[in-house]
Amino acid sequence: MKQLLMIALSFFLLSFSTLEHTKEEYCLTIEVENLRNSKGVLQVALYNKDGSIPDEQYKNYYKIQTTNIESGKAEITFKNLPKGKYAINILHDENKNGKIDKGLILPKEGIGFSYYSSIGLTNRPNFKKASFDLFQDKEIKITMIYM
Repeated sequence: MKQLLMIALSFFLLSFSTLEHTKEEYCLTIEVENLRNSKGVLQVALYNKDGSIPDEQYKNYYKIQTTNIESGKAEITFKNLPKGKYAINILHDENKNGKIDKGLILPKEGIGFSYYSSIGLTNRPNFKKASFDLFQDKEIKITMIYM
């Protein structure tokens, strides 16, 4: 009886340790350079669903973080992300109000998306074009777009 209990306990502990090793969570680091100044903060929104961007009101994100800007550069890391498909939308929020400030039509502050170096009528951001697969720790550099 004692041996049977030890075998069952060993099996239980072994299955617990196996589950821990198969847990798939990763870190995603976003690097941004060439910001036009160090005013305000960099707001980084992470998306994980098709159709979630563009998201001018920042209502469809999966996770969002802000970080300070130093010498025209910023870096931020999202931790414990499950394996999946993601896209990034960033805002150089110069006045720290959490939204995209616009002139008549165009943003006054810098914006950026994963895999975009420019935005126009024929190159509008969408999840499909901005998305990438996350299946290991990853670093992404994003180009700021000032209009």
